[in-house]
Amino acid sequence: MTFLELAERVLREEKRPMTANEIWTLATEKGYDKQLNSEGKTPWATLGAQIYVNAKDNPKSPFAQTDSRPKKFYLKSQASQLDLSDTAISKEPTVIKKKRFDFLEKDLHPYLTYYAYYHLHCYTKTINHSQSSKKEFGEWVHPDIVGCYFPLDDWKQEVYELSSSIGNISIRLLSFELKRELSFGNLRESFFQTVSNSTWANESYLVAAEVSEEEEFRSELSRLSTSFGIGVIKLNLEDPHSSEIIFPAKYREALDWETINKLTMNADFKEFISTVKIDITSRKIHKKEYDQVQDIETLKRKTSV
Repeated sequence: MTFLELAERVLREEKRPMTANEIWTLATEKGYDKQLNSEGKTPWATLGAQIYVNAKDNPKSPFAQTDSRPKKFYLKSQASQLDLSDTAISKEPTVIKKKRFDFLEKDLHPYLTYYAYYHLHCYTKTINHSQSSKKEFGEWVHPDIVGCYFPLDDWKQEVYELSSSIGNISIRLLSFELKRELSFGNLRESFFQTVSNSTWANESYLVAAEVSEEEEFRSELSRLSTSFGIGVIKLNLEDPHSSEIIFPAKYREALDWETINKLTMNADFKEFISTVKIDITSRKIHKKEYDQVQDIETLKRKTSV
C-alpha cells in the first residue's frame, strides 16, 4: 500500500474531512501503517507531504482540501455527501496567534528548509554571513539560504546517465533571502537586496513569515517580481505545508559563474558547491551535508511555545 492509498482508504471509511495527522493516527489504529512499503523514520510527515502536494498539484487527484486552518482533506467523490461549511470543519480549538515578531529571521530557516524539501524538492544549506570577509565584499552580502534540486529521485537511471554523458544534468540552484515581514516599510530594501544576492542562481526567492495583504502593496510586489524574476514565498509557521509561492520565480537558464566563484570565498557556500558536485558525480545525495529537515511535529511545537 502507498501513502496515498492509505489516506484514500481512511477518508473513504471515515466520510469526513480530516487533517493529515488525523489520517495517520487513525491509520495506525487500524493497522494500515503495517501495510506501507516504507522504511522512513517519519512516515507521518511523508504522508502529510504527499497528500498536500497531490491535492494541490494533480488535477486528477482523488483528494480535495478545505480552506480552513489547519487544512483538512476529503475525497472529491464524497463531496456531495459531506458538510463542508466552515462551522462543520472548524472543530479544532482556535489557535491564538503569537505576538508579532517574537521570532528572529534565523528562526524561519527550519520552516523554509522543510517547505523547500517537500514542495520544491530542494536540499538547502544555510549560509553564515560571518564566514565572509567584509574586506573582500564591502557592501556585498550573501543570500541567507542556498539550495539545489537534483533529478536523481525523479529520473530513470538511463536518462540520468545519458544527460551526464552529454554534460546536461538538469540540477537547479536556488537562492533564498529571508525576512520576518514584507510591507511597504521594507519592500524596496528587501527586494533589491534579494536581487543583488540572488542573480547567480537559476531561481531566486524572497521569503517572509508575514506579507502585507494591502491591495496596493500586493500590486507593487507583483510588479517587482515580474520585472526582476524574483519569486515570493509566504511561510506559514503554524502549518508549514500551507506555505505558498505568492509569485513564482523566473527560471534563468545560465548560471552566473563569476558570482558563484566570488561566493566560494564564504566557507559555507564553498562547502555547498563541493557537496553538490560530489552528489552529482556519485549519483547519491549526502543529506547530512545539507540543512536538517525537521519533522512536522517539532516545527509545530516551536510555534506553540
